[in-house]
Amino acid sequence: MSTMDDDISSPSDRKFGLTFGVIFILFGLVPPVFGGHFRWWVLVIGIVFAALALLAPRILNVPNRLWFRLGLLLHKIVNPLVLGSMFLMVVTPMAVFMRLFGKKLLNRAYDPAAKSYWIERNPPGPIPDSIRNQF
Repeated sequence: MSTMDDDISSPSDRKFGLTFGVIFILFGLVPPVFGGHFRWWVLVIGIVFAALALLAPRILNVPNRLWFRLGLLLHKIVNPLVLGSMFLMVVTPMAVFMRLFGKKLLNRAYDPAAKSYWIERNPPGPIPDSIRNQF
């Protein structure tokens, strides 16, 4: 059985190191701009990450894989929570209001006298041949 995780590959060790290096360097340099204290140790960590990424990216293989697995784990936890809360905060209240006001988006009632349930579009849409090669 194939899962979505099989199709995802982690970034290269060089990209991982450069990304972390830039982020740590920014975290070290930005606070003094806004009146904070200079964080030299964060700057050193950033320089070390950037240097390793440029000189010996293979050393960053294990941290890269660990960081990637942490991201996959967080995805499995956070994604259902966010989507579930969005459903409960957006879709459910809309459905309740629509039922309260008697609005039905789907005409699901059976009509024995109806010749067809097809709803004619007025004005008509594009000609059928216009969507033959969608992809």
